[in-house]
Amino acid sequence: MATMKALVKSEKARGLSMQKVDIPVITDEHEVLIKVKYASICGTDLHIYQWNEWSQNRIKTPQIAGHEFSGEVIGVGKAVKSVQIGDFVSAETHIPCGYCRLCRTGNMHICKNMKILGVDTNGIFAEYAKVPEVVLWKNAPELSQHFASVQEPLGNAVFTVTTGGVAGKSTLITGAGPIGLMAIQVAKALGAGPIIVSEVKDFRIDMALKNGADYVFNPTKEDVHQKIMRLTNGEGVEAALEMSGNEKALGLCIDALLPSGHISALGVFDKPFPIDINKVIFKNITLYGITGRKMFETWYIASSLLLNKRVDLNKIVTHLLPFEEWEKGFLLMEQGNCGKIVLKIAE
Repeated sequence: MATMKALVKSEKARGLSMQKVDIPVITDEHEVLIKVKYASICGTDLHIYQWNEWSQNRIKTPQIAGHEFSGEVIGVGKAVKSVQIGDFVSAETHIPCGYCRLCRTGNMHICKNMKILGVDTNGIFAEYAKVPEVVLWKNAPELSQHFASVQEPLGNAVFTVTTGGVAGKSTLITGAGPIGLMAIQVAKALGAGPIIVSEVKDFRIDMALKNGADYVFNPTKEDVHQKIMRLTNGEGVEAALEMSGNEKALGLCIDALLPSGHISALGVFDKPFPIDINKVIFKNITLYGITGRKMFETWYIASSLLLNKRVDLNKIVTHLLPFEEWEKGFLLMEQGNCGKIVLKIAE
């Protein structure tokens, strides 16, 4: 059988390994075989590399990692209708069953029987990958191939920003990692202002300003709540986007929010922690949890923002590395001295 290079989580320990494995074969009439051209590294991939507590409880080894990509269709099952050989595609990473109540009511992204590409199934850090037709997104030919691989996390930012509405609203964003940076651009494109960012790393503070934040404060050095109150005439921000997964950041969102305001929370927290729920109740706050992307409403918005140049991923993708330098990318992410990192898998 023909083989390919792939990044495999082969041991229950820190790290990944580049291996030769069999090229996947279509075994279901609804499957599609992709030649992967570009793949971007996600925080989830970093957790799998680090072998943190979450990944130890979730990942079964051996398994190919990765879930953000762009590539070319090179094979289709006999029932596939939406794409054909030669199409330029990316994919949603939430694989829905299609028949549970959630799938049948417009909520495929939180399917009861959902599997995650590269988490519950073999992923896309490989020269070839097999995915079900239902998750595929057909890209416009004019879209940059390496930017196309970043649409999945861009969709996270779009979903977070659009859920509560930010047009004409003062907006706080806590955390300026890659998705937080995308959220700055999306919020600005949709008319938010002023955009206030809370971030602790100097590199990301600089990137937040370059991506359009009006104000950036470091909560380890400044009283961010006090700064926000001064900027908003003592009223607080009208919208807050929690992107960091930090307990104190969520607390800031609650405290600095104007009563009746909206918080969209995307950041994933390491462990449960208490919040003052009475503040949420008595301030009449909407606290909305974000997971994944709306399938496929969010994808249409993200694609439009890219194609109409309302979002510039050149300001967010800081490294484009050959596949062989994958570990350099993971170490850069671990240090936090980067934006989004994309791996070039093939021509």
